Amino acid sequence: MVSGMDLDLARVRAFVAVADLRHFGRAAEQLTITQQALSKRIARLEADLGATLFDRAGKGASRVTLTDAGERFLEPARRVLAAGDLAVGSVRGTRSALRVDVWGHLYAPMRTVAEVIAAAPTLDLEPGAGRDLPSVVAGILRGDVDAGFGRVHPLPDRDLSALTHRLVRLEPIDVVMGVGHPLAHADRLRPSDLRGGVLWCPAAVSRLDFFKRFADAFGIGAWSAGPNLGLEHFVNHLSTDPTCFSLLPADSPLPEGSVVRSVPLVEPTPLYAWSLIWRADRPHPQLDALLREFGRVGARRRWLDHDPVRDWLPDTEITAAAR
Repeated sequence: MVSGMDLDLARVRAFVAVADLRHFGRAAEQLTITQQALSKRIARLEADLGATLFDRAGKGASRVTLTDAGERFLEPARRVLAAGDLAVGSVRGTRSALRVDVWGHLYAPMRTVAEVIAAAPTLDLEPGAGRDLPSVVAGILRGDVDAGFGRVHPLPDRDLSALTHRLVRLEPIDVVMGVGHPLAHADRLRPSDLRGGVLWCPAAVSRLDFFKRFADAFGIGAWSAGPNLGLEHFVNHLSTDPTCFSLLPADSPLPEGSVVRSVPLVEPTPLYAWSLIWRADRPHPQLDALLREFGRVGARRRWLDHDPVRDWLPDTEITAAAR
C-alpha cells in the first residue's frame, strides 16, 4: 500500500474478482461490466500501485495468473473491501451476517452458541450445520463460511496453517450407559473403572478423535461403532446393550423418558474442548465482537476452568487450556 494514496474500491473489487476467477471474461460477468471496463480498472489500479498485478498469457488473453505483487496485494485487498462493506452496512443497516458452522452435533454445540447469542442480541450471527471438522475447514478456506465452532484437532491429511483457533469452553464429560449396565447405579466413576467394557462410538472410530484418545489414555481396548443417527438412536442403542457405554457432555440434555444413566467421571474428569476456528488472513468484521462475547460469557460461566491435577485433556489441547 502506498502511503497517503486513496484506493478506488471499484478498482480493488475488480482486482479481487479477477484474482478469484483467474479470468477477465468471467470476472466482468460477475461484476456486470464489460471486459474493456474491467481491464481499464485493473490498468488504473496497477498504475496507482506502480506494480503489475497479473501475468497475462498473451495480448488480449482472458486467463491470467497473479504476479508476486498481486499475491501480496490479494489478502490486504480483501480486507479493504470487507471494511468498506462494513462501513456501508453500518449506515444502511445491511451488515453481512457472520456465518458460523458447528459440528459435533451429538454433543449439542448449539447450546453454547445459543447462550452467546442470547447474551449479545446485537451480534449478527448466522449459525449453520457442518458435517464434521474437515468439511467446516473446507468451507472456511473456500470462503463459504466465516468461522466454525466445535472440537478442533489435528487433521493429518490437511494443512491448517492458514487457520487459527481459540479455545472458548471446556465441558466435563460423563459416562452414559443403559440402566442394565453393571456400573449404571454408581454415583461417580473413574475412567479406569470402564476398562473391560465396550465403548460405543456413534461413527467410524477414525472420525472420533476424542473417543480414540480417551480409550488410549485409560486402557479401554474394546469398542463398537455404528452410524450417527442422532441422540435418540444413540440413547436407544445404549439402553438395549448392557455391555456398552459411551461419553456425553455433562450438560447435554437426554431425551425425555430415556432408560439410561449419565454418571460423572472423576479422578480425572475428562474435559471436551470447544473452540472457534477461522481464517487468520480473512477475518469477518464481526469476529472480534464474537470472540469478546465468548470471553465475557465464558468468564461468567467459568467455561475455561481447568485443574491439570483434577481434569484430563488430550495432549493436543493441554497447551491451549493453559493459555
